[in-house]
Amino acid sequence: MRELQPAQRRRLQSRADARRAILDATESLLVEDGFEAFSMRRLAERCGYTPPAIYHHFVDKQHLLDELLEERCQALVKALKRVRQGDDPVENLRAFGITFARWGLRNPTHYALLAQSRQPELPVPPAAEEARALLEAPLEKIAAEGRLAVQRESAAQVLWAFLHGFVLLRTSRSDIEWMPDVLEVGFAALLQSFIRDADRAPAREETQS
Repeated sequence: MRELQPAQRRRLQSRADARRAILDATESLLVEDGFEAFSMRRLAERCGYTPPAIYHHFVDKQHLLDELLEERCQALVKALKRVRQGDDPVENLRAFGITFARWGLRNPTHYALLAQSRQPELPVPPAAEEARALLEAPLEKIAAEGRLAVQRESAAQVLWAFLHGFVLLRTSRSDIEWMPDVLEVGFAALLQSFIRDADRAPAREETQS
């Protein structure tokens, strides 16, 4: 492979430094003031780059936010991959769900970006999609074992509705004195509502019919 010339290395480093500075300034503004108050004008004032320079590095505001979200979701993926898994997919699902929710509580600004509605033509950041796949993998195994009391898609939507609702409500209502075990109690009750015990699962032949 041909070695880069010093001038080329400097240009690449300058580009990387600019992107890093813009992303860091974006994150600081979001954390300080929230998504609703964020604007490219305020970002330009914060990072020292003009709006045209920002758009040179990032196509538009959505792509900028998605790149920041991708970075933070990579940390979520790492946290999920560190979860110790056992033989029981229900326990694995519980552990993944609680890890996911705790990440959301620690990163409320980034979680709000993750939870916002997206235009259909915009792809989900890859790390966010990987996190979703990791969390739903135990659910797939539970369904394959015939232990779901509801349709698989209904179970997935109930799961995400609880996690999203819990994180957003918990972070937006700091005036409530939340019980320390509300996440664990709520998630356990949720799983119990649509997952059968292993000895109550229908025979495999019945599941596939």
